[in-house]
Amino acid sequence: MITHPSYTVEPWSLRETGLNLDVLAQSESVFALSNGHIGWRGNLDEGEPHGLPGAYLNGVHEKHPLPYAEAGYGYPESGQTMINVTDGKVVRLLVDDHPCDLRYGRLLSHERVLDFRSGVLSRTARWTSPGGRTVRITSRRLVSFTQRAVAAVVYQVEPEDGPASVAIQSELVANEQLPRAGGDPRVAAAIESPLTAEERYAEDTRLRLVHRTERSALRVGAAADHIVEGPEGTRWSAQCEADVSRLTVTADLTPGQPLRLVKFVAYGWSAERSLPSMHDQVDGAVAVAVSTGWDGLVAAQREYLDRFWAGADVVVEGDAQIQQAVRFALFHVLQAAARGENRAIPAKGLTGTGYDGHSFWDTESYVMPVLTFTAPEAVASALRWRHSTLPAARERARQLGFAGAMFPWRTIEGAECSAYWPAGTAAFHINADIALAVVRYIAATGDGDFERGVGLDLLVDTARLWRSLGHHDPEGVFHIDGVTGPDEYSAIARDNLYTNLMARQNLLAAADAATRHPDRADELGVDDEEAAGWRDAAARMALPYNEELGVHEQSAGFTHFQRWDFEATPPENYPLLLNYPYFDLYRKQVVKQADVVLAMLECPYAFTEEDKARNFAYYEALTVRDSSLSAACQAVLAAETGHLRLAYAYLGEAALMDLDDLEHNTRDGLHIASLAGTWIALVGGFGGLRWHLGHHERPDVLGFAPRLPETLSRLVFTVQLRGRRLKVDIGPAQVRYRLVDGEPLTVLHHGEPVTVTAGAPLDRPIPPAPARPEPQQPRGRRPEHPGEAEEPQEP
Repeated sequence: MITHPSYTVEPWSLRETGLNLDVLAQSESVFALSNGHIGWRGNLDEGEPHGLPGAYLNGVHEKHPLPYAEAGYGYPESGQTMINVTDGKVVRLLVDDHPCDLRYGRLLSHERVLDFRSGVLSRTARWTSPGGRTVRITSRRLVSFTQRAVAAVVYQVEPEDGPASVAIQSELVANEQLPRAGGDPRVAAAIESPLTAEERYAEDTRLRLVHRTERSALRVGAAADHIVEGPEGTRWSAQCEADVSRLTVTADLTPGQPLRLVKFVAYGWSAERSLPSMHDQVDGAVAVAVSTGWDGLVAAQREYLDRFWAGADVVVEGDAQIQQAVRFALFHVLQAAARGENRAIPAKGLTGTGYDGHSFWDTESYVMPVLTFTAPEAVASALRWRHSTLPAARERARQLGFAGAMFPWRTIEGAECSAYWPAGTAAFHINADIALAVVRYIAATGDGDFERGVGLDLLVDTARLWRSLGHHDPEGVFHIDGVTGPDEYSAIARDNLYTNLMARQNLLAAADAATRHPDRADELGVDDEEAAGWRDAAARMALPYNEELGVHEQSAGFTHFQRWDFEATPPENYPLLLNYPYFDLYRKQVVKQADVVLAMLECPYAFTEEDKARNFAYYEALTVRDSSLSAACQAVLAAETGHLRLAYAYLGEAALMDLDDLEHNTRDGLHIASLAGTWIALVGGFGGLRWHLGHHERPDVLGFAPRLPETLSRLVFTVQLRGRRLKVDIGPAQVRYRLVDGEPLTVLHHGEPVTVTAGAPLDRPIPPAPARPEPQQPRGRRPEHPGEAEEPQEP
């Protein structure tokens, strides 16, 4: 996208200077607006042309049967798919009876701008209709961060070269026709006309539709109201059908006479509320929006984002693409989570239907670390959603024969939706990923009430799962067998290193939390014997290591597998999972995505510096990055082990995953975890941020080990920690730590404790990176940062 000639590189916005139908679906994803509750894809106001029309509500889905050639015990019976709900952003235009469809007539100019500071998507177009009349169209659109149920559009049309009869049709439309879904026909059936009409209304300038899903039994309401500004003689009327409620505004315009429509839309959904309750809810929300007015919504949006950027902005000097990309990333990560309010954070946010709208482990492992330091209230909200699904997770654990809770690999409402056991059910590490997110949030905020309640519940149930899943061998070593780690090319393994290290961390965190809150531990049935069992399993956890090679094994015996023949693998055969049988992948040394490397990021205390260097080099030669989740982790460990140029290349891959459409699926929605990985690569990689949360000697001390690659001249970021804001300003030779506000804070600078006080910035020199041989990647898989790919031009 960003390399398309219609896109410009700007520090605080994404600008498209021409309409290109060849990347229309991708543009709808990158221009999507959301607040974590409502999601509107960046479709053109007029509805067509489109790549994938989309309006979403977090949690609204339909169920469908899951197919199996042969059924088996424990297989999930139904899937869940996010559906397109009532679309409230459609504003159709007719000029002298010609529908405004930019594929016809003549498009003289077209520009869209997504402003990261205002949270507003603006559009300007000049179009000559097939009848020869030229009009200027402007629109502005937002999904409100401050009024959770509300979105709004301002749409204006004005003739340029003579009088025109104009009609604007503002719609609420349900069951929009979607592109034909490929693959499973059951999924196609679930998302094709998923809404059954219950109520329709249209009177004066007000519209309303209420629908219900058939299988998931969710009621969805949408209401709209309008302010019309036009010349004398402007008229309007309202009509409704089962799936469309429409306001039609007509006016005879002359040059200099615009017709302006302000549209306020409100949404609501529930599995429990009655029809009268639902229409009252959306009517009330839209009435508040009208009272606030467009200007009031914009002002509140800007104020909200000003507060966010004050504690979250990242300044990058030396690479304009990365500067734009990291702000684009932070904006969309915020949009995915800000007002989710006890709902999940889907892998694609609310930008498209990729992955069926499911939430995975990458929410806790990639998105939550960023939000913990920039918008911690969103982390608490998402973890409360996990907590609300505990009954389903406990039932799933019982079904599989285990104690505690077994959280699903992929889900919307809490039930497991993965129909593929090796890369789904067997990926037990999601339990520990959730536990670490709990520990990280509590350590960053000091939220004691959360720890006593939601936090302890999650830690206890996840710990119980590990204790029942693993076993002690005759020598007393604790093993966890038959699991899949982050690398989905190695399934049903024994003692996956990442899983075991994370489980160890989980067990100790649960035991410590139970000790801090004995009354609540009693309520949960945790006694001294159970807590001691957790500590014993943690102390005796198997951590596979190859003494001959001097590296940790991804799983027991992994380094003895035959290596994948990378030399005989042509570039067009990546990703491997689409061109080779899983059976072959599972029995070879080939890594889809960071696994041991991720373990070194999440559990840094478990490795020496030499361990990290050897492990990184070994697994770098095996990792093909057939997942968008890999590059950010590799960037961090490349930077830590002294390979700054390589880290910079991986940063570019993570940052431009969607802006460059690197995996050719941005049309289905953005990769929220990879976007979060942009921050992780910058702050964790070149900022060296580490938090040894599993290290009992100093668990709450935040550490930094900053170093910049030659291409970057400066990196500035802010982290929020227990009511403080710490700004870290990194240059080529020194770093400045400045406490913006709050009590004095002790951090580590390259292992040295330093205390920062408000009003007294602290400067420290940056030691040189260690000199080590450059690690090798599989043939054809070395990353190249776009900024370094081209040879320098002669002057």
